[in-house]
Amino acid sequence: MTWVNVVIQGVLLGGLYALYATGLSLVFGVMRLVNLAHGDLSIMGAFACLVLVGILDVNPLLSLVLVLPMIFVVGYLLQRLMLNFTLKGDDMRPLLATFGLSVIIQNGLLVGFSADSRGLDAGWIENASLSLGGGLAVGWFPLLTLVVAILVIVLLNSFLTRTRLGRAFRATSDDQEAARLMGIDNRHIYALAMGIALGIVALAGVFMGIRTTFTPGIGPARLIFAFEAVIMGGLGSSWGPWRVASHWAWPRRWASSSRRAGESS
Repeated sequence: MTWVNVVIQGVLLGGLYALYATGLSLVFGVMRLVNLAHGDLSIMGAFACLVLVGILDVNPLLSLVLVLPMIFVVGYLLQRLMLNFTLKGDDMRPLLATFGLSVIIQNGLLVGFSADSRGLDAGWIENASLSLGGGLAVGWFPLLTLVVAILVIVLLNSFLTRTRLGRAFRATSDDQEAARLMGIDNRHIYALAMGIALGIVALAGVFMGIRTTFTPGIGPARLIFAFEAVIMGGLGSSWGPWRVASHWAWPRRWASSSRRAGESS
């Protein structure tokens, strides 16, 4: 039953990792931009949720109604006003720009919130679980995260393949010059892609903040999780990050459970 529990918990944890990776994969797939500030922007989403919860006194899950549009606008403006200009020329420009943005975000959050660990309280759903029998149980919140991750990937995949705007995304990704000749404004498309990507990663940041604590400096660790899932799953693939995140989370769960068993013995 230990292996069954490892597989179940690994899949649930993989849902959170897949959310981190999906936004990064979308940005790279559409504009070939590696965003080194991806993890820090997710933490910024968690802190934005923390502020709204403090002001409005609402559940963090309800605050997503305001957090996601806010982060989408931040992503759109960030791409339109800064990052679009780094795409002209060598590949080092966007890397340096997003690295600098990462440093700015981390230090800004440190100044505004200090280095103390914070957390988001979602109420009863954090500790509630569904018993599967045989000593196995599934937490309601990890299950919710998994369902949301699958829903996000399905909706994103449907958007890219079945809508007019999604076809513009794919056309711009395939051949920017040809897309421009057909009347597609690649600057607007890139900004929309970044806005959507940051909305998804902000969602992941809020879910992470509910699941565990967070600090202004843990963004790079989230970026590593996203990179591993995106690279192994296929750069630009919408389903790749989900497949890899789920399988990659299993040995992590097994290793952690083995360490706990060894410590208890």
